[in-house]
Amino acid sequence: MTSRRPARRTGRTGRTKNDDFGALVAGVLALLLITFMLLLTTLHAAENHPAIAVLIGAGLVGLLVLLARRRLEQRRHRQQAAWREQQIQATRSYEIAPYHHMNSREFEHALAYLCRRDGCRDVQVIGGAGDLAADVIATAPDGRRIVIQAKRFGPNTTVGSGDVQKVNGTYRDVHGGHLAAIVTTSRFTKPAAELAHRVGIRTFDANALAGWASRTGPAPWH
Repeated sequence: MTSRRPARRTGRTGRTKNDDFGALVAGVLALLLITFMLLLTTLHAAENHPAIAVLIGAGLVGLLVLLARRRLEQRRHRQQAAWREQQIQATRSYEIAPYHHMNSREFEHALAYLCRRDGCRDVQVIGGAGDLAADVIATAPDGRRIVIQAKRFGPNTTVGSGDVQKVNGTYRDVHGGHLAAIVTTSRFTKPAAELAHRVGIRTFDANALAGWASRTGPAPWH
């Protein structure tokens, strides 16, 4: 196994607690403003038209109840989505662990097993010296021939753009593949991921592999 450069840690993006707090404050301020305007309208109408004031007041109460219910539903949906995501990540963390203890040959056979499990035919493990960037070749359920390059790396070693170039140079003309995927127990460098996206090669990092293995994510041919 050739050495690879250490992986660079990248910052996470996405919503933060400050974003959620800001959205909550904005929602509360908007609700207070609407309430204040409707209250002024109700007081003004009450001076000359008590019946209209009662109707406006009832409408105000109904609106407040509706807005409060909507807020509660949105919060519940966010909590449910967060819980589902936590369950998926917990399942994937458990699923990926055995792959980190495999050697390269065992990893290739494990990927071949996943292919067979999910309906592939004619699954071959051909990894080794002179494999020309193909470790597993199979016919996907939809009839396409897929070429998989297996990279059983530790967490501090990444798949680089050179690996993507090798697969791209052989999977069609040498192995007769319709599509190709690189599956690793680690991660891809940013240049490698960008190149793979540009040339149409599927990239499966440790999280995507765990998703495939646990059936919480797609297979490489999907």
